[in-house]
Amino acid sequence: MIFAANLKCNHTRASFKNYADVLNKTMGAKCDDIIVFPPSIAFLEFQTNFIQGAQNFYPCVNGAFTGELGKEHLDEFGIKCVLIGHSERRILGDEALIKTKFDFAKEHRFKIVFCIGEDLTTKNSGKTLEFLKSQLDIIDLKYENLIIAYEPIYSIGTGVSADIKDISSVLEYLATLTQAPLLYGGSVNESNIKEILSIKECGGVLIGSAALKVENFIKLIKG
Repeated sequence: MIFAANLKCNHTRASFKNYADVLNKTMGAKCDDIIVFPPSIAFLEFQTNFIQGAQNFYPCVNGAFTGELGKEHLDEFGIKCVLIGHSERRILGDEALIKTKFDFAKEHRFKIVFCIGEDLTTKNSGKTLEFLKSQLDIIDLKYENLIIAYEPIYSIGTGVSADIKDISSVLEYLATLTQAPLLYGGSVNESNIKEILSIKECGGVLIGSAALKVENFIKLIKG
């Protein structure tokens, strides 16, 4: 199972160093199934027992792109895993930029966690699967370093996870489109994680607020 933590706009370099120290000691050895996405200001240079990923980047090595992070910056911290398409980033960009980011990350052999998800209006209109497929049509679903995270927008940060039957139905459909590991994200917590992970096609979880404290993230990993 893959356990990924998106720390969003939380933690400083000092607090994330403490987070990483505790997680490193708990794990004891390198594990590629544990991924943590800290804010870029908190990137750590030392070796971790988990994969350190970037929440966002710009599809360039470097250049005249004010305020952006290029590959050169990620390389300095040994980062080879990126999050693309999270709904909190999608509202700031467009599909063309998301595709360009994916293609750039693929070209440079990054591990990609690609987020998809529908809003409540789309869900209630019965167009979830059609909508999700449209989000996936722009990327290479056969890319070997791809992970797909299904995060229904109505569950992100609300404390209310999607219905288990709905999650199962979506993941079952996505499994017909790709061999990539499938994660679920959206208000994953200690009370629902076991049921979510019991879904046949579920290959792990992408956790937000419930992973902000390292002790809580470790509890979720250990089950």
